Amino acid sequence: MNLIWFLIRTSWRLIVISLILGTISGACSVLLIALVNDTINAKNPINNQLLWNFLELVIVMMITGTLSQYFLVRLSQSAIVRLRQRLVDWILACPLRYVEELGASRLLATLTDDVDKISDSAIALPFLFIDLALIIGCLAYLSILSWQIFLGIFIFLLLAVAVIQIFLTRSEKLMELAREQQDYMFRHFHTIIGGIKELKLSTSRRQAFVTQEFQVTAELRRRYNVISITLLGFTSYLGQLFFFTILGMLLFVIPKFTGINTTILSGYALVITFLNDPISNILQMFPQMVQGSVAINKINNLGLALASRSEIISNEPTNSPSSFHKLELVDVKYSYLREGESQNFLLGPINLTFRPGNLIFIIGGNGSGKSSLAKIITGLYIPDSGEIVLDGKPITGNNREQYRQLFSTVFSDFYLFEKLLGMNSNNLNAEAYEYLKKLQLEHKVEIKEGSLSTINLSQGQRKRLALLTAYLEDRPIYLFDEWAADQDPYFREIFYNQLLPELKHQGKTILAITHDDRYFHLADQLIKLDYGKVVEK
Repeated sequence: MNLIWFLIRTSWRLIVISLILGTISGACSVLLIALVNDTINAKNPINNQLLWNFLELVIVMMITGTLSQYFLVRLSQSAIVRLRQRLVDWILACPLRYVEELGASRLLATLTDDVDKISDSAIALPFLFIDLALIIGCLAYLSILSWQIFLGIFIFLLLAVAVIQIFLTRSEKLMELAREQQDYMFRHFHTIIGGIKELKLSTSRRQAFVTQEFQVTAELRRRYNVISITLLGFTSYLGQLFFFTILGMLLFVIPKFTGINTTILSGYALVITFLNDPISNILQMFPQMVQGSVAINKINNLGLALASRSEIISNEPTNSPSSFHKLELVDVKYSYLREGESQNFLLGPINLTFRPGNLIFIIGGNGSGKSSLAKIITGLYIPDSGEIVLDGKPITGNNREQYRQLFSTVFSDFYLFEKLLGMNSNNLNAEAYEYLKKLQLEHKVEIKEGSLSTINLSQGQRKRLALLTAYLEDRPIYLFDEWAADQDPYFREIFYNQLLPELKHQGKTILAITHDDRYFHLADQLIKLDYGKVVEK
């Protein structure tokens, strides 16, 4: 049912049009059956008018059925596109910390597997509606032939549907359990791809991962799917059993104990036989419908969680502030639960001031909170208390999006885009080439129509390409998270003694997280963190 509401929310008008056309198509099918039944029982002599009536009904049935299916297919595919867009919008509007907590595996499972399941179900829905229209039309015709027999069949069908629903409910619960295991499967796939070197280099680790992690999850998912799909298959055959039970009663029971006209019985037998195909089709669609229903529930739960935490973001281009005078962190505190720990890690209280043209190094041991502080400064993490103040104006949900445009960043876990997206300079290729020369990559990478010819480079060279993007953004504040860690000694020297001073000379503010103590003397300010506290400035 939630699949139908999913389509109705997209366009109820198209649903109404499709249902009207489907009803007309179903009515034509019923009239064709009535015409065939009357002709077989010689109620009407065969003549040209009957032939024309037959052809007209066939043509109208085909046209209206095709149009109904077209509108439903168009509607379902539009709904899938909107669903994907809505999911992307929700994720992009969600606070970074919550996205990190959800994890890439769960999000990818929803964006790919769940949406694909809904898409498969949506493709089947038009055929489902057409078959339902046929069944309803045939039942209406049966009630006209004999309301007594129809009443008995209708009560029997209600009982059959109730029994089938019991099995469908159980199957859906098992599908939900299998879907939960899918999140773990995606996590294992990430482990295999990301940890392939470590898994190859350790036989014991590889065997433990395969037997204790991957195979356990795969077996659980297999078990849930086998039971669920078997139940659905049994439900399909149960539906066939009910169908043939009705047919057997019409042929062998009702004629023996009632005096109902054989013409009526033959009409019933003809209609029931005709109903075999649409009923079989619907029963065969049960697995798709159940999987689609589970996927929609999963997406709705995720969507509600994402939407409830949504930030205010703009889909319109936001102009980057060209300058600032003073950026302050005032009594900023931020706590979060780190993986493997039972208590929240507290960062703060932090009180810092940044001005244009300053070179600031953020130092401290591993796990001291440097990267979290960087995300707070850039507006990616929202403080639990305290405030960030830019030129005397506090940063809130209303202006955080614009505030973030102050920063060009290269985080330690940066993502490198193949295209120079969002950069509209008329001389983009020429400017990019000059920076490629500065970064000594002009022999490795070319810029063509705003695209990088390759990003399949060493990690140090990829970081230089990320720095290229930061240069092209040309924003007031640059933040580098362990940028020099993957550079060779030669280019590390260039970074600290040439690139950073050049940015400082341009009036840029540079925040660099670093462990390179031999270059600390270059900084205008050193900020040292120890277990979330600023211990030295």
